[in-house]
Amino acid sequence: MEALVKRNFNVRCLLRQQSNLRWLKGLPFEKVYGDCNDLSSLKEAVKDVDHVFHLAGVTKAVREETYFRVNAQGTECLIHACLEHNPHLQRFVLVSSQAASGPCQGSKKKTEADPCCPVSPYGQSKRMGEELALAHREELPLVILRPSAVYGPRDTDMFAFFKLVSKGIIPTFRGLAQHFSLCYVEDLIQAILLSATMPHATGEVFFISDGREYRMEEVGDTLARAMEIRAVRVALPQAILWGVASFSEAFSRISGKPSLINRGKAQEMLQCDWGCDISKAKNRLGFEPRFDLFEGAKRTFEWYRQEKWL
Repeated sequence: MEALVKRNFNVRCLLRQQSNLRWLKGLPFEKVYGDCNDLSSLKEAVKDVDHVFHLAGVTKAVREETYFRVNAQGTECLIHACLEHNPHLQRFVLVSSQAASGPCQGSKKKTEADPCCPVSPYGQSKRMGEELALAHREELPLVILRPSAVYGPRDTDMFAFFKLVSKGIIPTFRGLAQHFSLCYVEDLIQAILLSATMPHATGEVFFISDGREYRMEEVGDTLARAMEIRAVRVALPQAILWGVASFSEAFSRISGKPSLINRGKAQEMLQCDWGCDISKAKNRLGFEPRFDLFEGAKRTFEWYRQEKWL
């Protein structure tokens, strides 16, 4: 939203009554209250706007059905609201996830033409949301972005890894040679803005990352270097992650609060290769990533430290 405001867009934001507005304070925007799963509440949100940026979604849930209700059915509901109440919409940008495509099969980076094989309920729900959106690609000026693992200021998911490294520990999993594509949040914002304006992008899916692949050990070493600390690598048995995930999932059901790690997340974390090819985004969107891992990690760490998260 800040990027749109800085570019003098008039911004309308769909909020739930319980939405946390911590990061929106002081920004000039129009508030509309509703829910992606309540079609009647979406009319005023989509009416007369030029662009819809759909970033709402669930990354952690107590029950699997929540992923599908929000990430898939919620997407379909928002699309129908646009079709019914905004026939002149210029662009609908759906921010999906690399999890919707699933990990690489073999040593090649994954491309948009490769089959989708998500390995977690979250990934399956995001893929279902993509499919429901693509079913309307002839009626809706649609663009789908699939960012790799996103990190940066305000992020809470990758924060756990930053916290471990800040204590001098670089966790790896025994017996796995893992590779990842990563994306600093400002590069994702650049891709979102490009996808809203490029004329030949409609009906297409694009992977978004910083264009590199990193070994797990390299990620930890780079974070330690950005923090200017010394850290040691600790190789953990895969069974430990499964144990933590199972315990967290059981406790989550008792407490009613979603956990950071569950069995679906563990399944994602233990895949060998999450690399993606961004050639299509470069060629069709004009996307050029500006932040490699070291620069992104340094900026993220400085923000965590400034906000006293670390």
